[in-house]
Amino acid sequence: MKIKSKGEPPIQPGHVLLTEKPFAYVLKSKLRGERCDNCFKRQKLLKCSGCQYVFYCNRECQKESWTDHKFECSNLRNVSPRIVPDAARIIARIIFRLQRGGDLEKGYYTKTSFRRFRDLMSHYSDIKQDQKRMEHFTSLCGVLIDFIGESNLPNSAELMGIYGRLCVNGFNILDPEMMSVGTGIYLACTVIDHSCDPNAAAVFEGITIQIRALKEIPMLDWKKIFISYIDMLNLPKERQAELQATYYFLCDCRPCNSIEDMQSLNLILCPNQECGHGIPVKQQDVDEYPSPCPACGTHVKLDTYKEYLEVEEFTRHQLQVMKDIAYLDVCKVCLKKQQGLFHPLDIQHVKILDLAFDSTIEMGQWELAFEYGNELIGGYLRHYRENHPLLGIHYLKLGKISLYLNKPAYALEMLKNAEKVIKITHGENHSLYKNQLMTLMHQCQSEMS
Repeated sequence: MKIKSKGEPPIQPGHVLLTEKPFAYVLKSKLRGERCDNCFKRQKLLKCSGCQYVFYCNRECQKESWTDHKFECSNLRNVSPRIVPDAARIIARIIFRLQRGGDLEKGYYTKTSFRRFRDLMSHYSDIKQDQKRMEHFTSLCGVLIDFIGESNLPNSAELMGIYGRLCVNGFNILDPEMMSVGTGIYLACTVIDHSCDPNAAAVFEGITIQIRALKEIPMLDWKKIFISYIDMLNLPKERQAELQATYYFLCDCRPCNSIEDMQSLNLILCPNQECGHGIPVKQQDVDEYPSPCPACGTHVKLDTYKEYLEVEEFTRHQLQVMKDIAYLDVCKVCLKKQQGLFHPLDIQHVKILDLAFDSTIEMGQWELAFEYGNELIGGYLRHYRENHPLLGIHYLKLGKISLYLNKPAYALEMLKNAEKVIKITHGENHSLYKNQLMTLMHQCQSEMS
C-alpha cells in the first residue's frame, strides 16, 4: 500500500485503503447449514461427506476450504453430534495453520510494512488477570483436548497467547446488512486503531475485508486512520467500559472527552411545544438540575426533570434485559413512557427505537416498521453521522419497506439516500450495491412509470 507523498491530493471518502483475506476464520455455528462454510453465501448447500458437519455451495468452495478443513474434518466427525464452540474451532484452525508455516505469513499494509500473527498483541498479562476470560480459556482448553487431541496443543503459554490474540484482534465478519456471520483474524488490518469518531470503516464481501475511507483524509498515515471497534450508539462511559473489558484500553477521542458532545446525548424535550429543542442533561452530575432551554429559555419543572430521570433509569434497565433479544411490547412501553419527555435525538430513545424497528421487521409489522424507521433517521445521522454503513443500510431497509407498502416515490427517495452512502461505504462493485440497491431502484422506477 503506497503512502502518499506531499503534493498528492487528499484521500476522498469511499477510497479503499486496504483489502485483505483472513488468516483464519470460521462461520458461526448457529448458521451451519444456512451458509457455505467457505464463502459464507446463503444458498442451496452440500454437506461434507467426511465430517457430516460443514456445508458448501459447490465443489469449488469445498476444494478452497480443504487446506484448512482437512485438519479438522475427522475431528469434527469424532466429536459429533456435539457442536464445537466457534472460539475453539478458530483456535484449532490457527494452531494447524501455524504448524504448517503460518507464522511466516505476512499481511502487508504498505509495500514494505507488514504484520505476522506473532506481531499481534496478545495482552497476556491482562488476560491472566481477567477472571471471566480465564474461565473461558480454561473451558476452551477442555474442548480443544477433546476436539483435536492434547498432542496437537502448544504449551499453555503459547495457547493463551493465541487465545489473547483472537480476543483482542478478532473481527466480526458481517454480511451485507452488517449482521455478524462469523469471526476472522486479519493480519494487516490489526494496524488500525479505534476511535468513536472514525474516519474509516470495515466492510465485508463474503470473507474479504475492505477498509474504506468515510471522510477526507490528508494522507495515508496508518497512525491517523481509525475505525470503530464497538457500537457507537452508547454513552461514553458505556463505550469506555466495553473497550476496557474487551480490548484493555480507554478511548481518548473527542466524543469521549468533549463536554459538549457528551451533553448532547441525554436530552429532555423542551416543555415549550412551539420550540421542540433538546435540553442537555449533564452526565458528569446527573442530579444537577438542567439549565434553561438553550433555544427559547424555557425552564423544565422539577417534577418533569425527576420523571425524566425515572424513565431514563427504567429504559436503561430494559435495554440491559433486551441485550440479547428485543421484545416489541417492552419497546412500546419504553417509547410510551418517553413520549413528551425525551427529545427525538436522546440516545436512550434512539436505542429503544432501533430495537423496536428491528422487532417490527422480524414480525412483519410493516406499517409500524415504516413509522419507526422514519423516526430513526435523525438519530442515526446524529449518533452514527453521515457516511456510516449502518445509515446506508437503514435507508435501504426503509426503501424496501416503502416499496412493499406501495409507496414507490418515497421508496425511491430513500434508495437514493442509500445510494449516496453505500457508494462510499461499500462501493459500486459490492453485491449490496449491485444486487440489492440497484434492483430495488429499477423496481421503483418501473412501478412509478
